[in-house]
Amino acid sequence: MKAGQYPLRLATLADGSRDGQLVLVRPDLQGCVPAGAIARSLQDALDDWEQAAPRLDALRARHDEEGWRRAEPFLPGHCMAPLPRAYQWADASVYRNHARLIYQWRKEPIPPRYEEIPLVYQGGSDVMLSATEDIVAADAAQDIDLEAEIAVVTTDVPMGVDAARALDHIALVVLLNDVSLRGLIPGEVARGFGFYQGKPATSFAPVAVTPAALGEAWRGAMADLRVRVRINGAPFGDLRSGEEAVFHFGQIIAHLAATRALGAGTIVGAGTISNADPAAGSACITEARVRQMLDGVPEAQLHPYLDDGDRVNIEAVDARGRSVFGAIDQRVRIAANRN
Repeated sequence: MKAGQYPLRLATLADGSRDGQLVLVRPDLQGCVPAGAIARSLQDALDDWEQAAPRLDALRARHDEEGWRRAEPFLPGHCMAPLPRAYQWADASVYRNHARLIYQWRKEPIPPRYEEIPLVYQGGSDVMLSATEDIVAADAAQDIDLEAEIAVVTTDVPMGVDAARALDHIALVVLLNDVSLRGLIPGEVARGFGFYQGKPATSFAPVAVTPAALGEAWRGAMADLRVRVRINGAPFGDLRSGEEAVFHFGQIIAHLAATRALGAGTIVGAGTISNADPAAGSACITEARVRQMLDGVPEAQLHPYLDDGDRVNIEAVDARGRSVFGAIDQRVRIAANRN
């Protein structure tokens, strides 16, 4: 069975529990119906995907036939992240232009064999933020940055899977904001043991969709969508997520599973979306700043990092301009000594 073969759109409503209530979302993202009779939560569905997915698709087909007349309004503000906590969150960096600019910022060469072996790190997965929860930081001096990304969610992946068969284990595709604290990252990396404090909680758009639901936008084992980024209402990036990537999701998953199996509900990111054309803008502030520096812009005039009250909006649209995952729409809150 190919995990993503059914055209499903799923979300998690907040219900007071840690894992929320699974709902099936209407194709236009305007309505939803409970799916608790099939699986209480999205993780429950993923744990038994071979049984749950066809039942969810049968539920979808019934509501399609009925015109979704029994659907409740779908309210993103009532949603949690699709997976409010995940067994694993592993992020790659596959966009050439992002690597080129970020390693210039770090004053380091691009790692050897960058285009032969995927770069990956393991992020924190115990707390995932919803699309509307605040980005909370202790101090704006930590240089708060956004990073717009596409990721996939897997079923159980066996150790040693090859890239072609890895694609059969992609259940869902998601949109996220992989927040970075740029002021902390260089010091952590210099110690030789990777990120930790520099990578706070990740935020997710409300809806997770299967590759089949993406239709023609799922090509080359990547989601080919326009990802639009706004900061405080101003356009910041309008990028293509399916272009200029060194590796596709099948190759990333195969790399992750080379020496260990991956559990159902593993989230695998492709890294910050980046296009070489400057007219596309950027999906993270650091990229924009490096471009400005290369153009001779003085440091005092570089695009500022995020500060208290700033608003971040990230949304992916298909070829017809329709929202695919719903929008990430959140504010920054500086909360020193937050308990």
